[in-house]
Amino acid sequence: MNKTVDKLKKRIAVSQQNHPADFILRNACVADVFSLSWTTADVVVADGMIVAIDSTGSFEAREEMDAMGRYVVPGLIDGHIHIESSMLTPSAFGHVLLPHGVTTVVTDPHEIANVSGMAGIRFMLDDAKNSPMDIFVMLPSSVPSASFENAGAILEASDLQPLLSHPSVLGLAEVMDYPSVLSGSDKMLTKLAITQEAGMRIDGHGAGLQNDEIRGYRAAGIQTDHECVSADEARNRVAQGMYVLIREGSAAKNLHDILPAVTEHNARRFLFCTDDKHLDELVSEGSIDHAIRLAIAAGMVPLQAIQLATLNAAECYGLSQKGALASGFEADFILLDDLDTFAISAVWKKGMKVAENGKMVVFPTSTTKCPENILHSVHLPDLTEEKLSIPFHNGTTANIMKIIPNQLVTQHIIETVDVVDGAFVANVEHDQLKLAVIERHHLKHSIGLGIVKGFGLKKGAVATTIAHDSHNAIVLGANDSDMMVAVKTLQDMQGGLVVVNEGRVIASLSLPVAGLMTQVPLDEAVRSLATLHEALHSIHPTIDFHLFLTLSFLSLPVIPALKLTDTGLFDVTSFKHIPVEQI
Repeated sequence: MNKTVDKLKKRIAVSQQNHPADFILRNACVADVFSLSWTTADVVVADGMIVAIDSTGSFEAREEMDAMGRYVVPGLIDGHIHIESSMLTPSAFGHVLLPHGVTTVVTDPHEIANVSGMAGIRFMLDDAKNSPMDIFVMLPSSVPSASFENAGAILEASDLQPLLSHPSVLGLAEVMDYPSVLSGSDKMLTKLAITQEAGMRIDGHGAGLQNDEIRGYRAAGIQTDHECVSADEARNRVAQGMYVLIREGSAAKNLHDILPAVTEHNARRFLFCTDDKHLDELVSEGSIDHAIRLAIAAGMVPLQAIQLATLNAAECYGLSQKGALASGFEADFILLDDLDTFAISAVWKKGMKVAENGKMVVFPTSTTKCPENILHSVHLPDLTEEKLSIPFHNGTTANIMKIIPNQLVTQHIIETVDVVDGAFVANVEHDQLKLAVIERHHLKHSIGLGIVKGFGLKKGAVATTIAHDSHNAIVLGANDSDMMVAVKTLQDMQGGLVVVNEGRVIASLSLPVAGLMTQVPLDEAVRSLATLHEALHSIHPTIDFHLFLTLSFLSLPVIPALKLTDTGLFDVTSFKHIPVEQI
């Protein structure tokens, strides 16, 4: 208490010019995200907080820097991200995002929770303390995401409740099990109730939901949706009082489709998120800064886009000291070389410069030791061609999952396929490949098999233990033998990404932390991903979308239309399993 009082006294004294500031960024064109205006002023900082936006130039400080008239905007906030999808642990994650101006993220650790349960969530919370950025957590609401697949853990309300008092926890993450909500399941509603009773937030996951179903979500107290894929869906959510998170990630790129819904009258109900974005794309194009650039290029006023990425996100999640440049707000800010291209010169976190010219200038090194059970989470059965066989008894017509590049939804199509000796055979000319999802948590030997179209693979196989949300092993192949090699490699390296051709592993990246995250240095991980993409081009020369991330969502049975889990082919529209053979 006394330390807090002393800090308050100092800040007040600095604000009244009775004590020198710690730092001043002078001669800046400062963003006012409250009124969408710019002002020429100095940013005055004490104890990591802004104490003045001063236009008189009369404050003094121990350290100062001249912005030379350049634009200064608040640190960016990602409203919804799964850090595990970056393949980095929380302590390493900030080193990628801070150079892109993202100073705060709201994460849902449901990827690791589906593998390792509460131990996984606690690891993420503990390791996040070592991050140079601020990481807040929404507790996973749906582990597993549905009852008809096998995950590594099951989390009930009683498991989650003790963590609601954790200082980094903001509420309950994306409620994706909408049938349980709308049917009034006691287990699901108890999770909603304990969150509401704690005065905390609840995120939604309204993929494909219609007006009356969203109405049920709102009646349940669910406040956000990041699954909109059209402007009409976004307008519907906003009209019912929800925040809409405009998603621009690696697999799902919805910004251009949703942007027409944003107007000067409703813009305060929109913010940006990435949801899932792979490490290579985070490094090369950025995160929320990339969304801002796209929005500006599409015609949005720059300061409006910045407001979505800062103040709107902060207010949505109750982060009252973030998202703006004003006295009483945290000193998280970005110096821009150019506004229209959102070219970042330097980034400050709580008044300390942490990145400059796209590189970190501070390097915290602390990490949290990962428990052994999280490092050894892959338990796969030995595969045979018989186990991978998809039998056809009455003909050659199949229910096929067709992917849509850069989208999470799939299409349900019916086509004639090749059948030899009563079993499906992949046909690369017709782009009909075999897909398998294999339970990898408890060695249950459950394997779901299906046929997928749209990947365009010409040979070989690819496999990963990143398979939302239960994160069983998923393998795509043009032939069974390469698929078996790929799965064995996943077992040997305790999870990761692998590309196989002609019985040989041509590229891989080990992800031993729950089969989701790497422990190798950032530069090494980036190089390995580049090698993986080169290998993908060798078996698919014309690929123009993120294959691994698209693949990883084909096992998520809460997003239409067809998905594949370890228990079989699932029709999300009718919410039931269907056979591969069309009868």
